[in-house]
Amino acid sequence: MSRPAITVDSLSKAYRIGLKEEIPDTLVGVATSWAKAPLRNFHRLRRLNTYSAGDDDQPDLFWALRDVSFDVAEGEVLGVIGRNGAGKSTLLKILSRITEPTSGRAVIRGRVSSLLEVGTGFHPELSGRENIYMNGTILGMRKREIDRKLDEIIDFSGVEQFLDTPIKRYSSGMKVRLAFSVAAHLEPEILIIDEVLAVGDADFQKKCLGKMQDVAQGGRTVLFVSHNMAAVSHLCTRCMTLESGKLFTLGTTEEVIASYLMQFEAEHASTRQLRDKTSGRTGSGEVRCDKVELLSANGERTTAFPMGSDIKVRVWLRARTGRHLCSVAVGIFNRHAARVAVLHSKDTAQRVFQVGSSNFTAVDCSIKSPNLMPGTYRLNLGVQNPDSRQLLDFVEGAMAFNVLPADIYATGIIPYGDAAIYLPVDWSTYDSQHDMNSEYAASSGIAG
Repeated sequence: MSRPAITVDSLSKAYRIGLKEEIPDTLVGVATSWAKAPLRNFHRLRRLNTYSAGDDDQPDLFWALRDVSFDVAEGEVLGVIGRNGAGKSTLLKILSRITEPTSGRAVIRGRVSSLLEVGTGFHPELSGRENIYMNGTILGMRKREIDRKLDEIIDFSGVEQFLDTPIKRYSSGMKVRLAFSVAAHLEPEILIIDEVLAVGDADFQKKCLGKMQDVAQGGRTVLFVSHNMAAVSHLCTRCMTLESGKLFTLGTTEEVIASYLMQFEAEHASTRQLRDKTSGRTGSGEVRCDKVELLSANGERTTAFPMGSDIKVRVWLRARTGRHLCSVAVGIFNRHAARVAVLHSKDTAQRVFQVGSSNFTAVDCSIKSPNLMPGTYRLNLGVQNPDSRQLLDFVEGAMAFNVLPADIYATGIIPYGDAAIYLPVDWSTYDSQHDMNSEYAASSGIAG
């Protein structure tokens, strides 16, 4: 069995952070502090970059990484996900030899190239062409290698017209396109990538994703950090989650992403009280949405649903006075605020519901196997008088939920793309028995 391309063993990184309450605000204060306690101040300076086992309870010590261990096999694409501040960038900087670990070790076997901060190393006074050679050299490419790939880099960047113009005259988007083009055409054995798919416009991001897919399928070892869950599920064979500097989960991409998104249950609770919500709300108020819940096919409250699984939206209604007939609508919007679907009870057999003031009425909207692509979606809720069409209550952004990547076609491939939905589909082929030459001649009026 071959050795792993990357071995990380009990890796930790600590930083000393300044505590404002301990720092004098004036020069006189600093001088007075040193005069009163020279030994304490000397020890404080001395221990800025030194750590001991008993330092864990020190208030000025921050552990960006703590006892992280994992292996990456040759040719494997490992995704790294986590919230901002979880330690992802610190991990990549250690593996890229930009910073040293406090404890533990990382062993890397092979030539490494990193895409951590796209555009680092560009000189504003040099032209785009000159910066390609300088930036490529910084990233570890030889001149002969840059010469061989120059046309590909220029074509990929789309800035050929301005190639001999100083970089300082480029727009920020043009700089990013050129920088990524240089970095993307490296040929290392190990590639470390940090959120590079968030650059440029939508078309260029598609090109970036395609290029990263080529790299991943080319047998190179890749460590890929991104907040784009669809890109991670599409590119990575395994995935890991960092949480507060510690390794939280490590396993198959689908399982880890599902676990990660479930962490947001506390923020996007599966049950949300709406009675006190005022922003984004309109309507007469005669009937109000008091609460909304999301339930899975087996009745569990959740905000994370695998692709193709049933979603039940339960809306709790209550009238202000008396009893009212009303219809209910549920709107589904994607993360770009584009309407995906509007489900209205008035279009179905169960058109209206009777709601009173003495108790709550729960209305269930059961969505059977919604063909939603992975992503985050938002629900809007509406209640209407079915006769007068008067709007009784409308709640914008009542709740958010996530659709998780899944092998819905049972092929081992996770569907990926910019579309909002997928459709059940079958593909087939057959051999035609027709003589195509005769058919063409007949349709053209040519006698044989």
